[in-house]
Amino acid sequence: MSIVDDLQWFKRTFQETISAALAGSPFSVDLLTAIAAQETGQIWGPLRNALPVDELLQICVGDTLDADKGRKAFPRTKADLIAIPNGGQMFTIAHQALVAMAAHVPAFAAVSKRPDKFCHGFGVFQVDLQFFKSDPDYFLGRRWHQFDVCLVRCLQELKAAAKRAHLDSKQTLTDLEQVHVAISYNAGSFTPSKGLKQGFSDGKVFYGERVFDLLRLSQTVPGPALRATMEVPAPGTAAIAPVAAVTATGALFEVNVKDSPLRLRSEPQIKQAAPGANVIAHLPDGHRVRQISPRLVRGFAEVETRLNGGAFRGFAAAKFLVPVPDDAEAPAIVPIPPPPASGVVAVLAPRTPGSVTRRTGIAGAQSLNEPDQPRRSGHTPEELRDDLAAIVDYLAVDKMSHKRYQPRPGVTFCNIYAHDFCHLAGLYLPRVWWTPDAIENLAAGRTVDPRLGSTIDEQRANDLFRWLNGFGPRFGWRRAGTLTELQTEVNVGCVGLIVARRKLEGRSGHIVVVVPETADERARRSSSGEVIAPLQSQAGARNFPYGTSTLRWWAAEQFADSAFWLHA
Repeated sequence: MSIVDDLQWFKRTFQETISAALAGSPFSVDLLTAIAAQETGQIWGPLRNALPVDELLQICVGDTLDADKGRKAFPRTKADLIAIPNGGQMFTIAHQALVAMAAHVPAFAAVSKRPDKFCHGFGVFQVDLQFFKSDPDYFLGRRWHQFDVCLVRCLQELKAAAKRAHLDSKQTLTDLEQVHVAISYNAGSFTPSKGLKQGFSDGKVFYGERVFDLLRLSQTVPGPALRATMEVPAPGTAAIAPVAAVTATGALFEVNVKDSPLRLRSEPQIKQAAPGANVIAHLPDGHRVRQISPRLVRGFAEVETRLNGGAFRGFAAAKFLVPVPDDAEAPAIVPIPPPPASGVVAVLAPRTPGSVTRRTGIAGAQSLNEPDQPRRSGHTPEELRDDLAAIVDYLAVDKMSHKRYQPRPGVTFCNIYAHDFCHLAGLYLPRVWWTPDAIENLAAGRTVDPRLGSTIDEQRANDLFRWLNGFGPRFGWRRAGTLTELQTEVNVGCVGLIVARRKLEGRSGHIVVVVPETADERARRSSSGEVIAPLQSQAGARNFPYGTSTLRWWAAEQFADSAFWLHA
């Protein structure tokens, strides 16, 4: 049985009750499912087909940590508990609950035989015994046996947690914000600059990370009267958030520029010392945007738009925007996961039969084909993260014996490293690509043989920038609007890229892979929790498997344009 099957059972069993209780709430059925799976899924998951629901709910208890094992909340020990009114009765109930649960969960069999051991968490959403002083009836009356009571109590705690996380004033919450509330629910507080690495940790994954993983998996599972909000990913691919719809309701405008794309900025100003520093996207002539507010700020209009599948919100110079009379939205570009099987298809450089392209060899046009290369094959976010970490370790971009990536005078190999990473992850990012004549023939249905220098050419970073804009969505790539979105999706097993095109065509652009955060390697976040430097892996003038590099290196003046890209 898989975790997805467990989530399906939980939704099938409890979704109607949860949906009714969530009316007017910013929380989702998927969040409640994720919290239940994190808190007690290790109990009800394996036993859901073995026990009646009523009996199963009775043994949803846990947490036997004592003070010497790190527990700080009341009660830290048996002595703490029995010292207060009704504490002796509560200890008996808590110990009996442990024994009853251990009869079905072998992992607790040994600890249940110790007479001073007792449970601290009660109910499918785990209300901690620290609340015994303020609500003894929940525990003494064994009210955790009833799902609706557990649900009401959980929602009360989530509401209080939202206030602690300063999210209580919002009518709707994003997936990330919902998990921020869940962290506060578990840990008692939420620190934005720490991201999801908060709450209980098993030494590898934090509570926040686990709940987000489970939320994302739950979103691929339908309920009795609830459609799944995400497609079930194929093995070796991640569940990626769908492209959001434009929510602005203001007037529709069209970009009207002749000399160069219109710069969309994060703030309504141009910094003279660094004109490109606050640019978040370049909007082409004819691109359509929806105005957020009719009020201009220093000649800038605040707008919302979609560009190559990415959601963007920022400020554009109003003088380059013209009203669109027909009020017709431009169609959203949605990435197509399966690469095209006909027409302009993926291409690799041909090789001599039997030859092997190795990391230890000097870089050429051929892709790696060493035996036993790692692949991305996992089914869950944790498995996919492990797969991507294995690829980083295997490529070992900083290892001097891996000559394929080591810089030489005037030459660096960021493009080759990015291609190799994507190649092992099962995605297409070209090392070589068709020439214009070859593309014309392929589009017309003619057969074209890949011949280096004739029908295919090697791709540098500047070429990859253009390829992603022109062909990326056909091969499953879509833009990310923010660094936070980029790192968030990568953290559940997607592949991310940052690519920048140089102004001087003969000079090298740059491309890096954005990789999942690990126990030791993390992105950099602002005090408000926004990612300001994602976790990157690169070949270049300096090679590193993990790092956050220079802040906003892609916005440096030597680059004409830049973009963040995602692939499931």
